Amino acid sequence: ELHPRIWTRKRKSEFGRCSFVLKRYSLETRARAVELIDRGYGKGSLSTALAIPISIAEKWTHTYRAVGKEAFLGMGSKHRRYDYETKLAAARDFVDLGMTRQEVMSKHGIANLTQLKNWAKAYREGGPEALRPKPKGRPRKDGGDPPEPRSREQELEAENRRLRAEVAYLKKLRALEAAKRAPGRNAR
Repeated sequence: ELHPRIWTRKRKSEFGRCSFVLKRYSLETRARAVELIDRGYGKGSLSTALAIPISIAEKWTHTYRAVGKEAFLGMGSKHRRYDYETKLAAARDFVDLGMTRQEVMSKHGIANLTQLKNWAKAYREGGPEALRPKPKGRPRKDGGDPPEPRSREQELEAENRRLRAEVAYLKKLRALEAAKRAPGRNAR
């Protein structure tokens, strides 16, 4: 039975045969986990006591030990954003200096292990520049030079083309309406 404050969402696996459930656990469940971890519960006993998967219990234990109670209980309430310097320092400590994940997470206050893994991977593949923030949204059009002002003759030619297109459209519309109204004919 699921806790009443747990939200579930079913997703199909890549093969489409089976589904699994993603759960978001309540703050009370996380607070209880903190109490049990402080009492010395391991991932197996924590999993059993809270009726959560052992993989979640392992993640929670690791994260709690890395970032502390406040950061652990605040996880999931909002997305934290880290600046370039924090990402770079964390990736360097992990990749270049060989610090453990837990040490890096506690040193830099990183609450999410997946973020640290992604930063380390990007740092290995693209160096420090790979961690720079990417521009958001659609790229701007290449403005180039502003268009040259049109002469009076060019403006009149453009207006003439527009009006001819409008007249042709209206003629076609009238022909279609007349074909619909004509008895015994199939309108196409």
